[in-house]
Amino acid sequence: MTDDEPAKASEAAADTDTAVPQSRDEKIELGIELLATIEHDDLPLSAAIDRLETVTTSPSLTREILDTAEKRGVIDREGSRLRVRRGGAFVRFESDVVARDGEFECRRCGAGLSTGHFIQFDAGELGPFGSECIKKVVGREE
Repeated sequence: MTDDEPAKASEAAADTDTAVPQSRDEKIELGIELLATIEHDDLPLSAAIDRLETVTTSPSLTREILDTAEKRGVIDREGSRLRVRRGGAFVRFESDVVARDGEFECRRCGAGLSTGHFIQFDAGELGPFGSECIKKVVGREE
């Protein structure tokens, strides 16, 4: 077992929900799309990381998502703040969010849900979220 194997195993265990892509590259793309659609132009780095934790709990992958998003011009980092440069992109609840009935656990807060809300991105689907948590993830509420 290498030093990387325990980290990979714990990340895989934390991200077993099929609504989140499993490959590292897919998670990076999903995280970048999530950052691009946050409805605040400026937010604390901690708030961005809170949102990215719905994609991955791996600190190294979170750093890679932030670095890649910055290189692509999606965000600007200024100290402990992020500025989102989205160019008009944001989540439209009428077309970009799908609600499904079933037994779910919210990816953000862990609450049990009978209706899960899933965000549809080009890179994949992110969810499930409760009706309040999905608003927080996309930045409609703090």
